[in-house]
Amino acid sequence: MDAVRNAEGDVAVVVIGHDDAAHVTDAVRSALGQGPAVREVVAVDDCSTDGSADLLARLAASQPRLRVIRRRANSGGCGTPRNTGLDAVTAPYVMFLDSDDVLPPGAVDALLAAAAGAGAEVAGGLCVRRELPSGREVPWQAGLYAHHAVVPRPARRPRLVHDTLCVNKLYRTGFLRAHRIRFPEGRFPYEDVVFTARVLAAAPRIALVPDRVYVWHVRRSAERLSISLDRAGVDNWRARTEACRQAYEILLGAGQKELARASRAKFLDHDLRMYLRELGLRDAAYQRAWWELTRAHLTRYDADDWARNPVAPGRLAGRVVLASPEPRDLPRLRELAARPARLRPPYARAADGTPVWSGDLPQVSLEPLLTAPVRTLPLAVDAALRPRVRGTRLRLRLHELYGRVGRAGPEAVEVEWCHRDDGAVVVRSGTAPLVPCTGTAGSAPGPEAPPEPPGTTAAARPPEAPAAWSAEIGVDLPALFALGAGTWDLRLRVRFRDGGSREVTAHALTGAGLLRRRAVPSARRGVVLVQPYTTHSGALALRVAPGVRGVLSVVRRRLRRLLH
Repeated sequence: MDAVRNAEGDVAVVVIGHDDAAHVTDAVRSALGQGPAVREVVAVDDCSTDGSADLLARLAASQPRLRVIRRRANSGGCGTPRNTGLDAVTAPYVMFLDSDDVLPPGAVDALLAAAAGAGAEVAGGLCVRRELPSGREVPWQAGLYAHHAVVPRPARRPRLVHDTLCVNKLYRTGFLRAHRIRFPEGRFPYEDVVFTARVLAAAPRIALVPDRVYVWHVRRSAERLSISLDRAGVDNWRARTEACRQAYEILLGAGQKELARASRAKFLDHDLRMYLRELGLRDAAYQRAWWELTRAHLTRYDADDWARNPVAPGRLAGRVVLASPEPRDLPRLRELAARPARLRPPYARAADGTPVWSGDLPQVSLEPLLTAPVRTLPLAVDAALRPRVRGTRLRLRLHELYGRVGRAGPEAVEVEWCHRDDGAVVVRSGTAPLVPCTGTAGSAPGPEAPPEPPGTTAAARPPEAPAAWSAEIGVDLPALFALGAGTWDLRLRVRFRDGGSREVTAHALTGAGLLRRRAVPSARRGVVLVQPYTTHSGALALRVAPGVRGVLSVVRRRLRRLLH
């Protein structure tokens, strides 16, 4: 208790910014507002030209705890100004804050109490990504911060490598300086990834708290996107793979073999899947360059890297990339990269009956699917929906997967719609029975069924197993209308004979008229604009704009996108 009681004024917050006059003072005030635990706020202006430095200077005149450092030349990145601030701090502990984000009230107290109480060199807490202007909040790596914990050494919890942010943590300043832990200098995107690896490589004692300690503002409509959002150019992917490569080498060089392996697994599970979901949106030149960079990165992986959790979607996708010199199967890879993953037909087998990716890539074996728990299988469900004035029906088809689904005995599917901006708002459609149906493994619900996908073999399922299971359930559009404008994501839970279940999303079918926008009369709203659409991962979602005002807002947003 004495350590916590005497810790007042022990924290420095380094705030960095460049040409962010609209937000930087909010960030600084959120740091000053943490109370007496903050001894100093060091604001490093990276040679702004928009008046940011003047705003900070005026604020510093009335805030004795604020020091402003203005760099004479722009560094081109975030690492150099953070290092500048780190060199200037005098407090025993230090935190980092970006100019367009904020620290929520109580963040510093929570982290400082945890660090002092546990004698930890690092304390971390929950970061939330706040989408603006909607205000939707998504927790970052929530599983790590579900409850208070003390990790004596990072190797005890390899999942720590998944949280590569530096801003949701408090560091003992002497620890960073003793181990010469700094950020990469200059124009180095994803500097957090390398910095975090250097911290973990030094094997600190780490305290974790469930408190919200950082609010990461995501402004997708901003003129200048942040590095993590500006993924349109292939140089962004080149920078990310380089940062991940360096992180692995740092951990391995420090003897942290388990953490190094975990960092490679994190690349497959997080980074690779995120970019694969968007790859089909890029032009051919980008796709070729991305594919080449990815293959070059993955050639460094060894047999042990691939052998761990071989059914994981990222590993399956990575093996497909390695096996093909040219981009291929992008729609199917996009589905596999979804969360939860969906492995859609064709379900091919090699000559000996072993499940394989396709007839063209028989070297990519899918044999681990035959023994994986049903709850982990990348089940594929197709969905078709046509909004109507009365009787809107959602039709679903669950595909067989090498006999695994049939043996598990699918019985029913629970259907719900989750509001995109507030995941706590859910409209449940209910439960529908899953009925075995005949037809090809690639067919879809109802008359919109496409032809059998090329490459599907006759041995794709046991003769006794159904091709698929279908379900149909009503969609209560008025219940969605009543909650106003917004986007609704379809979520499903397949229930099996033994009482087990699997959460899945549904692939949106794109047959004639299925994704057409419709104006549906409403007793309360007059008219509601409803549009089923396909997300970046290929899943079915639903946009709703109630009332004439809502319809006009959708039209205005569409016009703005067209003009840009």
